[in-house]
Amino acid sequence: MIKRLCTLLMTLAVVATLSAGTAQAEPGKRVHNAMQIVFSPSAPDAFCTIGAVGTDKYGRDIAVSAGHCINDPRYADREIHEDIAPVYDRHDIGFGPIGHVRYFKDAEGSMTGHPTKDYMIIELVPEVTPSSQGPHLKQTGVLKVPGGQASPNALSPALDEERLLGAALFNNNELVVSGQLGVWYGRITNNSNGIYQSHAQHKTGDSGGPTIWHVPGSAYPSEANGFQAEGPWAGITRAIILGVPPYIYTSSANILADLRARDAADPADVYGSGFQVTTNP
Repeated sequence: MIKRLCTLLMTLAVVATLSAGTAQAEPGKRVHNAMQIVFSPSAPDAFCTIGAVGTDKYGRDIAVSAGHCINDPRYADREIHEDIAPVYDRHDIGFGPIGHVRYFKDAEGSMTGHPTKDYMIIELVPEVTPSSQGPHLKQTGVLKVPGGQASPNALSPALDEERLLGAALFNNNELVVSGQLGVWYGRITNNSNGIYQSHAQHKTGDSGGPTIWHVPGSAYPSEANGFQAEGPWAGITRAIILGVPPYIYTSSANILADLRARDAADPADVYGSGFQVTTNP
């Protein structure tokens, strides 16, 4: 059981500071889950990973990652309208920015003051194409859990996509994750306010990466199917902790609920509100 989320052995990314980009994007690029991203062309090893790609209720193309990937108190926990925080595909930096950070929680606050809100919103540039298909995972919408426990970030009444997967002894909810280790799956062993603990593995740099819910009866990733899986987006990779299992994830419910709550307080100004996974292949 996770007693304190601040007992982290490590965070999963080297913290980068915000910097201005200079390169210009060119058309024709797919942006998908599990894409490794950097925030400065001069620091390609300070990377994180995209967890989901789609659109918000205002028609903006959006990618989601982990908030603790960058740290700049001047811009944390507010909408960033200026294009001052470019995001690059780690393996194609020469393309130029694929998007710009529009919102993030600062590293310290995400791990202590508000542990359920460790996420980042990236607005994609018009020249790229959002895709639901990553190297291993196809995301089929956002996870909805009718009747489940509401995220602590949710308004009342909570929407189905703001409800959490159970983790009781006889509950077999499983996560499938994708990152540098390939694709892994494992049962959710604990749910601490929408922070899922699971045997599904990840490593440094996978922060923000994709997780899906394993739909009962659907195929597990295996050599026979090319290590592919599909299912609804369930959250993003968060950290490795001192625990068994040591792998934790921020639920999609916590992210979506916080986005809606912030949008209710400041309509039309919250990037990512009403996020839906793209249906583009």
